Amino acid sequence: MVETRYGAVSGFVENGVHVFKGIPYGASTAGAGRFMPPKPPQPWAGVREATALGPSAPAAFGTAADAMANPEIMAMFDGAAESVPSSEDCLVLNVWTPGTDTAKRPVMVWCHGGGFFAGSGGGKWNAGRNLAAHGDVVVVTLNHRLNILGYLYLGELAPGRYPDSGNAGMLDIVAALAWVRDNIAAFGGDPDNVTLFGQSGGGFKISMLMAMPAARGLFHKASVQSGSVIRANPKAIATRHAEWVLHELGLKPGQAGELDSIPLDRLMDAAVVVLKKVGVPGENPFHPVVDGRSLPRDPFDPDAPAISAGIPLLLGTTKDESRMLLAGDVSNFDLTEDQMRTRLIAFLDVGPQETDRIIAVFRGQRPAATPSDIFFAITNARMLWTNALTQAERKADQHAGAVYMYRFDWNIPIMGGKLGAPHGSTVPFVFRTIDDAKSMVGTAPERRLLSDRMSDAWLAFARTGNPDHPGLLHWPAFNPQTRATMIFDNDCKVVNDPNAAERIAMRAVPPMQI
Repeated sequence: MVETRYGAVSGFVENGVHVFKGIPYGASTAGAGRFMPPKPPQPWAGVREATALGPSAPAAFGTAADAMANPEIMAMFDGAAESVPSSEDCLVLNVWTPGTDTAKRPVMVWCHGGGFFAGSGGGKWNAGRNLAAHGDVVVVTLNHRLNILGYLYLGELAPGRYPDSGNAGMLDIVAALAWVRDNIAAFGGDPDNVTLFGQSGGGFKISMLMAMPAARGLFHKASVQSGSVIRANPKAIATRHAEWVLHELGLKPGQAGELDSIPLDRLMDAAVVVLKKVGVPGENPFHPVVDGRSLPRDPFDPDAPAISAGIPLLLGTTKDESRMLLAGDVSNFDLTEDQMRTRLIAFLDVGPQETDRIIAVFRGQRPAATPSDIFFAITNARMLWTNALTQAERKADQHAGAVYMYRFDWNIPIMGGKLGAPHGSTVPFVFRTIDDAKSMVGTAPERRLLSDRMSDAWLAFARTGNPDHPGLLHWPAFNPQTRATMIFDNDCKVVNDPNAAERIAMRAVPPMQI
């Protein structure tokens, strides 16, 4: 039994690690609380049993989930997530700790992936048991509002009622971090040494938190895996998306207050319609909004946010992010030269001549590449790699908290190896859950050494703000001159400015948020 501010909780012990699941960190968001900032949870009498995961947020899948149209991708992720019901009342978190004592261990708070539209903090691949036991740290995962429930911006349509609705999901995470600050010492953690880490959408969220005044002081280090974000939605675009939602529900802009009484299933149906309606690359409904309140500026544009200047940042991408993200269209793996060029002209949006120049640069760096190889290399560069470089450069320009850059190059064996090192493949290596992720990473013995090296780097970073550890060669901090990058593979090494010619070529392409 553990005493918190709100009462007592009981969990269970699993292989020497104390596990507490489904602890509420915020009050109900359904009904009158919909689209509003979270409130502290209500105190409870007696002991709350924390032995089962709480509800996940309802998911709304649009075109961003196209990869799941590929049955081989679906099979690969089979078993990755725990089966739990979804609910608007989803403000819960889970804790894994080696001991409920006064050891003041480093705390690692995981923000889950799934963009801003889906996902959960409860899953086998991101369970904290192995990481907590191996590293003597406290691991926290959490759920929060997503998609239309977390990011429907109504600040222009109903400013007196919903001024913060465009960032309600982000404010949920802030509330979870406040819970950690107030309660984690009872779980053996140090509230003054909290590291955020997250992949994909989790990285997007951490990038946003670094620019949110309400999150200042609630975390002390940050790790962004395949989720660097430069800008949030402007109010005008977010308002247009909200108007589409109201239209889909048969409401006029002045009737936004009636959304509280709309049944959840109708809201979610409207969310899916709007998600599929947007056809502009990089324009995303239900993303955080620069509202002038909870998010007063873009997270990393035109520069890195001053309020998080002193926070060390560990970030990077995989070598082949887009091979997963664009796997829904299986023809992408067998393109002709003309098909590759046509698709890249549409994807890059810089015109045929500039597209041809970029293709020539990438082909010059990989002369044996097929048209599909070139397609994936260039889409990968635009979707995530260039944003990661921009984030690293702007953070390093502050000359405050150190920046460490990595790239994950280890090719997974699934689908005959044609996915390379795809989006999502870093997660089980950092969490030390590779035995639960055999459907993705296979069973080759070398995966264990790579997991040791990666997880120990993240643990060292959580302790000290520096990922160096005895199992790796020295990992220098990133700066815009040397661009030191740790390459994670069977042979881990530091490379200065990898793929420099391609990096320079991509300067002509506007940034993209997936």
